[in-house]
Amino acid sequence: MTDFKRSDVTLANWRTAPFSQWAFQNVSEVVPSAVIKAKGQGQAPSRDLAGLENLRVPGIDGTGQSLEEFLTASETDELVVMRDGRIVAEWSADHSNPGQPHIIFSVSKSLTALLAGILAGKGVLSFDKVVIDYVPEAAGSAYADATVQQLFDMEISVDFVEDYLDTSGGFDRYRRATGWNPDRPDSPAPDLKSFICSIGKGGWKHGEKHAYRSPNTDLAGIVVERAAGGRLPSLLSEHLWQPMGARADAMITVDRIGTARAAGGMSATARDLALIGEIIRTKGSGLNVEAFIADLWTGGSREAWKNGDQTSLFPSGSYRNYWYETGEGELAAIGIHGQWIWVDPATSTVIVKLSSQTLPVDAELDQAIVSMLRKVSSAAV
Repeated sequence: MTDFKRSDVTLANWRTAPFSQWAFQNVSEVVPSAVIKAKGQGQAPSRDLAGLENLRVPGIDGTGQSLEEFLTASETDELVVMRDGRIVAEWSADHSNPGQPHIIFSVSKSLTALLAGILAGKGVLSFDKVVIDYVPEAAGSAYADATVQQLFDMEISVDFVEDYLDTSGGFDRYRRATGWNPDRPDSPAPDLKSFICSIGKGGWKHGEKHAYRSPNTDLAGIVVERAAGGRLPSLLSEHLWQPMGARADAMITVDRIGTARAAGGMSATARDLALIGEIIRTKGSGLNVEAFIADLWTGGSREAWKNGDQTSLFPSGSYRNYWYETGEGELAAIGIHGQWIWVDPATSTVIVKLSSQTLPVDAELDQAIVSMLRKVSSAAV
């Protein structure tokens, strides 16, 4: 792509020269596409629930039930339990394919941050810089005077409401900008970066409170790209996916001009996500991110978390670089509709739960899931 930029390729011109030279090998970035599975994908898990088969856990209503009953009731698709780096139990719903990448929604944020930590360890990116050092187009927006660290800690003051069920307001417009919702001819959405750079500042100061807003991470993905001089899918592959020994390709959605949706667009298998959890548990051995990962437990502001909008999830917790610190020794990456990576160093356990929960957010179910994860972590397998 020497004579044009990726952003020049559109749905209107992708089959014409010179754009077709790139587009014919990257159709999935221009037209929504399905995956053609390679040989070896889609295999059944090599294990079952093993020693966890008879484990009793608190049900959603508080009564005891088997782990499998809980997984079914909570609309789980995949479960992987890893202990000391070895998979000890797996479970798949009848409708689910363990070899097929599963969308992980906001767990994508945590992977984006891990990539940023790797790049920071290589001296490529600095969390101390201001956002506009990397994305000058954000001048005049809510992000103009924010630091990269505030961006990754969700401590940005923005005039934006995170409403997953919105069908006509700002969140719907955001979803349309990402390419996730059909656009509206009467009020077309801009591309993702342009949308983010149009968001104004909220009524508080940066750093005062934890304010969970997904556009922050989409901008963080752009920061990573600008710092490293590459596109997010390639950077993830080069610096994270291949070095950690991922077994399957992952995917990420992109907007109409190729901007990756770092906030929620990734898909991956549960087994590969367990490898991510193991990197966190072992402090990033071999990836030069030991300090970055250690900081996930201690670097987050408990005051900002206490003042924020997710306190009820982990009342004594904190939030650092798109990872949740529970206040009780664990770390978690969490996505809507029931996506979890759970890391418990005390028991050397990593658990991945991928789901297709009906509701994007269900606070009561979240608490039941946390109880289940702790029960599984503490169980001998």
